[in-house]
Amino acid sequence: MRTTVDLWVDVETTGRVMQMAGLFDVPLTEKSRFTVEHDLPLEAQPWSIGLILGPSGAGKSSLADALWPGSVIRELTWPADQSILDAFPQDMGIRDITTALNSVGLGSAPSWMRPYRTLSTGEAFRATIARAIAESHRGLVVVDEYTSVVDRQVAQVASHTVQKMIRKAGTQFVAVTCHYDVIDWLQPDWMYDVASREFTWRSVQPHPPIKLEVRKCDRALWGTFARHHYLSPKLHGSAVCHAAYVDGRPVAFHAHRHYPHPNTRTIQLAHRLVVLPDWQGLGIASHLADFFGQWLWDQGYRYRFAVAHPGMIAMLRKSPRWQQVSKPAKGLSTSTKELGIRAQQLDPRSLGLVSFQYTPPKARKQ
Repeated sequence: MRTTVDLWVDVETTGRVMQMAGLFDVPLTEKSRFTVEHDLPLEAQPWSIGLILGPSGAGKSSLADALWPGSVIRELTWPADQSILDAFPQDMGIRDITTALNSVGLGSAPSWMRPYRTLSTGEAFRATIARAIAESHRGLVVVDEYTSVVDRQVAQVASHTVQKMIRKAGTQFVAVTCHYDVIDWLQPDWMYDVASREFTWRSVQPHPPIKLEVRKCDRALWGTFARHHYLSPKLHGSAVCHAAYVDGRPVAFHAHRHYPHPNTRTIQLAHRLVVLPDWQGLGIASHLADFFGQWLWDQGYRYRFAVAHPGMIAMLRKSPRWQQVSKPAKGLSTSTKELGIRAQQLDPRSLGLVSFQYTPPKARKQ
């Protein structure tokens, strides 16, 4: 795909312009013009994700406009006081909307119900990507200034979740950015550097590893995570608390407690599992659930997890290490308000949640 970008603008010949032309031997013209040819062989093979790179002023945005006129997204209009859910297309059901938000790593249910203007920059970025994909009618989403307004760690993590969503949806996505640090996380099928005019096909590779350090923590740390949990913000008095750290920073919180079953004392119940929004989408929750499940199993406990969050339910159902042991009780409301009220009760069956039990694959075969 060979494209010529021809940019020009009228220039008024003022006294200063004439002085500059004389000092630097620049010919005087009525127009300032810049023309460049780009060759992107996008028809050569199928692709899902593309990346246009280059420093500021290199012509990235102009190239994107020339390649996909009318399709480049720079910003979306959001309702001032309605939730972000209400900004999605009217023909989308609530499950489809929450699935889209979960898919880009925005899995915090309390954030779904807030207006866009109240979100963090990382949450706002993910919400914008999810909605842009939902509103795409041509199967192509082109985002200019990709990750320009977010922290670089957020940019990398979010890029990983975006590429997973795009490939699952079977659509096409092009990011236009000056940030080269997203390459290994967005995993583009092709890259084009506008400055060097170099086009490269590439294969999908694993993202750089992230090392989690899990250790017991003080209950006070829950205050950092409480507002991101979809049920009650309160911790049970007997909860045992741990946190997961990346480079010394807490990114996830896990708490479990003894479950007072009338016939056995070997059941431990997952009480809280929260990953900070900026770190959602990397599978940290899944790894923590499996880690504590195995840890407690090795101590002779059965570990149960009662959840209502659709993303968590989907995660546990897909895992070979978790078995569903109950379904929501019929006739129980699963609204966030009602779940929060019933979360104070000891018996998870009264919550209308879906319950799972950790069972290692070897034990399941036996």
